[in-house]
Amino acid sequence: MIYQNQHFGVSEYFCKETGENFSFPAHIHHSFELITMLDGKMTVHVGEKSYEIGRGEGVLVFPEQIHALSGTDCKHLLVIFSPETVSAYYPRHACEIPQNSKIAIPDYLLAQLIELEQTSSTVRTKAVLYAVCATLDENTAYVKRKTVGSGLLQKIFDFVEQNYDKSCTLEDLSRATGYHPSYLSRYFSESTGMSFISMVNRRRIDRACYLLRNTDKPIIECAYECGYTSLRSFNRNFKLCVGIPPKEYREDA
Repeated sequence: MIYQNQHFGVSEYFCKETGENFSFPAHIHHSFELITMLDGKMTVHVGEKSYEIGRGEGVLVFPEQIHALSGTDCKHLLVIFSPETVSAYYPRHACEIPQNSKIAIPDYLLAQLIELEQTSSTVRTKAVLYAVCATLDENTAYVKRKTVGSGLLQKIFDFVEQNYDKSCTLEDLSRATGYHPSYLSRYFSESTGMSFISMVNRRRIDRACYLLRNTDKPIIECAYECGYTSLRSFNRNFKLCVGIPPKEYREDA
C-alpha cells in the first residue's frame, strides 16, 4: 500500500501522462484520478470492485479511495487533479463515493483530454475536467462514504509499509497502535473497502512482482523476502492477485 502525499493539499493541482503496458500497486491519495484507455484493455481495482476498461472507457477514482492498475498490451492516459480544481462539483460529493466508477468517454471528450497540457489555460483545463465529472454524475448514483480518521489510517499504511516483509497481522498492528484488533479490522474495512489482510497481501505481491522481474533470486527466496513463510501460501496468493503462478509470471517477463 502506498500513500501518495506529494501533491496533498496543493491547490488546483493537475497533471497528465500517457504510457504503455502500465501497472501500479494499490495506492491512495487526496486527488481525483482518471484512467482511460487509448488502446487495449486494463483492469482497475477500486476498493473491492474491479473494472475492465477498453478504448473510450475510463474509471474516475475519488480522493482517498484505494485503487490499483493492471494492464498489458495497452496504452493509457492518466489524469490526476485535486478536489479544488472542480470546486463546484466535489463539495456536493465530499462525503460520498460513486456506486459505479466506470464511465464511457465520448470521442470529443477523449480528444480534449489528449490535447490537454500542463500549459493549457485554467479555464480550458477546468472545462475538460468538469465535463468528465458531469459524465460520471449523469451515469451513477452515490453512496455515503464512511468517516475516515486520516491519522489512524495513515498509521496503518505506514505500519504495513514498514512490516509487510515480516509478521504483519492485526495483532501486530494492535500492539503498535493500541487499538483492539477487531476494531482495527472493522475500521480499515469500512474506511477503505478492503480487508486488512487483502491489503497486506497486495503489498507483498507487488514487491514479489518486482523481485521476479528484476532479479534472478529463486522464487522461494522472493517469497520469504515478501513476508511469506510458506511457498504454498505465496503461490496461492500470487495467482489470486496476478492471475498466473509466479513461475509463469517470471517466464513472461
